[in-house]
Amino acid sequence: MTTEEMIAEHTKPILMELEYADEAEREVSTNDTGTIDAQVKKPRSKKEEIIFLYRDGVTDVADIVRRTGVRPSYAAQVLQTAGLITGYFDLYTTTGREQNVYTRFFSNVLQFKTVEAARQSVERIGRLYNYFERLGDRAGQHQAMVLALTGKNRARWSGKAEEAQIFHEWLAAH
Repeated sequence: MTTEEMIAEHTKPILMELEYADEAEREVSTNDTGTIDAQVKKPRSKKEEIIFLYRDGVTDVADIVRRTGVRPSYAAQVLQTAGLITGYFDLYTTTGREQNVYTRFFSNVLQFKTVEAARQSVERIGRLYNYFERLGDRAGQHQAMVLALTGKNRARWSGKAEEAQIFHEWLAAH
């Protein structure tokens, strides 16, 4: 059977899609004469693609990241803002969302816009660390250390070496 005969035999075209293809989506239909019409759809934005994939059944953030080429924190933020997921946290997602019982203690503590803001942030983290130490709450102390590490890494990757060093020094002392 020739290719032309195979195509003519099928009333609907066979669509093959590469899992990670970057090509624009095509809408394929068969017209009245039996020939295939293909029209290129406008490509989705990254945000639209993330939401589409999730609603289409791809619910693993890592899988969405692999398919769209975005950072995990961006994909998670898009899905959380759309109300599709809750509870995803990583280094770059907001510390304003409640992650655990300690989150409310550390709300609005992390700042590193300036050296002075970083110092004030470390001072507040230190006070909370000492508070949890007095209570014998090692998990609370750990949360303080996690927040300081988050501040250090965020400052570092934002090009704020001096601010990152302030967090680093506090961590080294604890």
